[in-house]
Amino acid sequence: MLRSAFLRELKEINLEVYKIASLALEAIEKAIEAFTEQDVVLATEVIKNDTDIDNMIEELEKKCTVVIATQQPMASDLRLLISATRIANDIERIADHASDISKLVLKLEGQQLVDVSKEIPYMSELAKMMFKDVMEAYMLSDIEMAKKVKAMDDKVDQMFRYLLEQTEKTIKEKPDFTSQCVLLILIMKYIERIADHATNIAEWIVYKLTGLLKHEWKWDNTAFKTNSNEEIKIVENGEEKNVGQT
Repeated sequence: MLRSAFLRELKEINLEVYKIASLALEAIEKAIEAFTEQDVVLATEVIKNDTDIDNMIEELEKKCTVVIATQQPMASDLRLLISATRIANDIERIADHASDISKLVLKLEGQQLVDVSKEIPYMSELAKMMFKDVMEAYMLSDIEMAKKVKAMDDKVDQMFRYLLEQTEKTIKEKPDFTSQCVLLILIMKYIERIADHATNIAEWIVYKLTGLLKHEWKWDNTAFKTNSNEEIKIVENGEEKNVGQT
């Protein structure tokens, strides 16, 4: 395969990853809307569409495996393919959690929700923003944007702890709503896991661009640090480019 054709294939894989991520993002949005509106029809749609996303990811992983086996890519090309499959796995889990939330919406059908439920959409907005931004960072090969996404995870964790405390108080004050509160806690946990997977994607972006795994680098509030003097090459829009030296 000519180098130009190979680069086009890598670009197509990048675009396919982003396309699947867009469907997963839509699933999150619909799942939370189904929760806030107690819309069981919309929740059922999310659950049904999850299989389509799973199938698309399976095909993507097969394609990456074939390219690796037949082209024996080196260095940055191999990192791109490996990171694509790892990121696809996180996207699959994010879509699964949207489906999980939707299944809980079905269980909550017809119930008068306790007050703490009104704050769950705010937490979901943070997680959704993380996922949206990290996929933009993926397409732009932007380490700084990935770093900001990782930093947002702390806010989601903080919100999760706060909502958990409020739910525990509700259980003590309104024991008749204990079963509902347990379901709400599960929804919160699924949202928290969505944010965790967005963080994983940020870490795989770093690997794609630098070759460093998460235990080999660290974030700070000002800059990305590595221990490498290697010139970093990436593939963007079907062309090779340098992203600088460290």
